[in-house]
Amino acid sequence: MRFAKKTVQQLDCASRRVLMRVDFNVPVADGAVTDDTRIAAAMSTIRYLLQKRARLVLCSHLGRPKGGPDARFTLRPVRERLAHLLRADVAWADDCVGPVAEAAAAALGDGQVLLLENLRFHPEEEKNDPSFAQALARLGDCYVNDAFGTAHRAHASTEGVTHYLKPAVAGFLMKTELDYLGTALEDPKRPYVAVLGGSKISGKIDVITSLLHKVDRLLIGGAMMFTFLKAQGKPVGRSLVEDDRLELARQVLADAAKRGVELVLPGDCVASTAPDGSAPSSAKAVELLGPDEMGVDIGPATLAGFASKLRDAKTVVWNGPMGIFEVPAFAAGTMGVAKVMSELKARGAVTVVGGGDSVAAVQQSGLAERFSHLSTGGGASLEFLEGKVLPGVAALEDLGA
Repeated sequence: MRFAKKTVQQLDCASRRVLMRVDFNVPVADGAVTDDTRIAAAMSTIRYLLQKRARLVLCSHLGRPKGGPDARFTLRPVRERLAHLLRADVAWADDCVGPVAEAAAAALGDGQVLLLENLRFHPEEEKNDPSFAQALARLGDCYVNDAFGTAHRAHASTEGVTHYLKPAVAGFLMKTELDYLGTALEDPKRPYVAVLGGSKISGKIDVITSLLHKVDRLLIGGAMMFTFLKAQGKPVGRSLVEDDRLELARQVLADAAKRGVELVLPGDCVASTAPDGSAPSSAKAVELLGPDEMGVDIGPATLAGFASKLRDAKTVVWNGPMGIFEVPAFAAGTMGVAKVMSELKARGAVTVVGGGDSVAAVQQSGLAERFSHLSTGGGASLEFLEGKVLPGVAALEDLGA
């Protein structure tokens, strides 16, 4: 799918203040950033604009502060990490709107960068308040959105500000995200395989329904597999099941069969009596799950089966872990899928991973560079795969406009 929005490459930004929405919602512990993946992902756009002598004003949220400033969610540690990555000074404003922010933005010289304090210290950000959006707009002469991870939210910094600040264009990360996800949706090489995991069907039903119209195969792992297995009348022990979604699972199975989509469910699982890894575990056929046991990962036979269904794939989209991968004893299925997928890119396949947990698993596996694309936006990538319009993308200027 051709990316149809203007980007920074169409922006005349020399000596102009560029208000840029980034997604610096990163983990922080003891006053330091512990994972700078999202900061690094925005660096190509940041460096490009600074090289073009833009006066760059960066804004982001961090965490979920409740109703006002909260020192636990300050972006100051992000400023330090950004300065380290840039090897340059990063100016700072103690607020994201108002006199302090406006003075800091006005003081910028060509090729300098300013980071504003957390947008969500103002409740008006998430309410998409017009006055707050106008206050943000006063900080720039043009607008860039490179925060794909927040593009599914119509907030003041992603949608509202574009009504008052133009041109409004996309950054390189936004373009890359939509190029890969758009191709997977609209013009995939075949066979096209989707691998879905995670705990609940309810959180994935829209993406399952959307992908059923597009993929050749659908491989289902994670705890959601047990809702499907129970819908087929199989024993599930104490595994996580959404009993109110059993009819929905049956409908998905029927739709897949009707459309000729191969829907593959696990035949074995890793079983335990404790989800935290404190009890022994063993692999067994799902039919042999005891009444006190729960499935905590896909089993080795299922992993081998999934591998065989992936080997000839030309496009693969993966969202959601195969088990409780944060417990080392239950990580083999998720890490195994990561390893199988990492071998496909070299054979010419496009491999896209969307969703925080599955991306974290790939990074943990050390195989991240062997994937075509790791999406930085969990919720946004899911909603895009569901076929929904992302407000933060729709607000940007169309090519040719």
